[in-house]
Amino acid sequence: MSLKSSNKVETNRYELTVEVDGVTFENAVNKVYKKEVKRINIPGFRKGKAPRAIIEKMYGSEVFYEDAMKDLYPEALENAAKEAGLTLVRDKIDLDVENAGKDGFVFKATVTVEPEVSIENYKGIEYKPMSLEITEEDIDNDIKRVQERNSRLVTVEGRAAENGDVAVIDFEGFLDGEAFDGGKAENYSLTLGEGQFIPGFEEQIVGHNAGEEFTINVTFPEDYQAEELAGKATEFKINLHEIKKRELPEVDDEFIKDVSEFETVADYRADVKEKLAKAREEEAKNDKNNQVAKSLAEKLVAEIPDAMYENAIDNFIGEFEMNLRAQGLDINTYMQYVGLDEQALREQYKERAEAQVKVRLALRAVAEAEGIDASEEEIEEEYNKLAEAYKVDVARVKAAFTAEDIAKDVKNEKAMKLVQESAVEAAGEEA
Repeated sequence: MSLKSSNKVETNRYELTVEVDGVTFENAVNKVYKKEVKRINIPGFRKGKAPRAIIEKMYGSEVFYEDAMKDLYPEALENAAKEAGLTLVRDKIDLDVENAGKDGFVFKATVTVEPEVSIENYKGIEYKPMSLEITEEDIDNDIKRVQERNSRLVTVEGRAAENGDVAVIDFEGFLDGEAFDGGKAENYSLTLGEGQFIPGFEEQIVGHNAGEEFTINVTFPEDYQAEELAGKATEFKINLHEIKKRELPEVDDEFIKDVSEFETVADYRADVKEKLAKAREEEAKNDKNNQVAKSLAEKLVAEIPDAMYENAIDNFIGEFEMNLRAQGLDINTYMQYVGLDEQALREQYKERAEAQVKVRLALRAVAEAEGIDASEEEIEEEYNKLAEAYKVDVARVKAAFTAEDIAKDVKNEKAMKLVQESAVEAAGEEA
């Protein structure tokens, strides 16, 4: 298999003429014959036992050609692209077979490839450092979360409902005087002021007392997932059974002993401060990395094919789908539940996908500009890291990822390290 010619037909689209030799083609044809013969009935032969020559005489010498060529296209095309110095992008492929016979076959393929890239001024990128200061308020807020986890709900008497209370209600919704599906519940615990329900719903419960029955009027948002309710004015009948509030435990030494390994509030606060400081350092590091990566992507000069963005979106959705399956859900059920169609779901990942593609291409440009390479030792080390992360044998990782793919990752990591280490704090600025 070899590349005969490579011609650019438009931006990021190339026509490759590829030749597959006779021996390779013959082996592929014979492989198809051995697979297909099991299903072929020829008079005078037991099923699956007819010689290839007899089958070809009956159905034509090219009977197995199409499947053999399908088997050979991917590898032949990949090898031809490498020979041409091109990296294929998953996209539509226009194929045309020029001739096929015992001496092999020649085909033309018009493919999408990764763009030419260039970048300048990638060293010394400025970023706004995040403040590392941990205030007493930060510590108080962390401790308050512990209080809330250990709080209890108590019934409120003698006053009306307020934001922050939990209202136990029955409700039923009506559109044009008719009850609508999904608009009814009994003994529902609703935390007021958190915006769990549509705008205006919780606000109209505030000020009412337990035991009251009343009606509220709300209009559903224009973009509400249920089309029959979107933008519609509705009426809800409310029965307010009970008002509860969260009672937080007092923060004293006894409370600290119950929720931690510490004996005093002072020791616990010191520990919280130390942990918050470590977390803030990591947050600041990630924030810096994100700022630098964003600025790096903006410096990239390239005409990026849309297919690269679409493929990145496909990958994100694939990962999301795997996570859903791990929770016993499927993506169609999820989209129906949240009121999304496929296009809306893809739109959610568009910005993230574009950023990922641009950063990856920018790092490729930096690696090329700096002459960054990946040694065999570095590639092997990366294989071992992946094996450890996935808790599988290195051999399985090597079967899943080519050395070329690993080398790209290693070079990108080294390029990112160079860019990050050369980044400088913006003078007098703090995020």
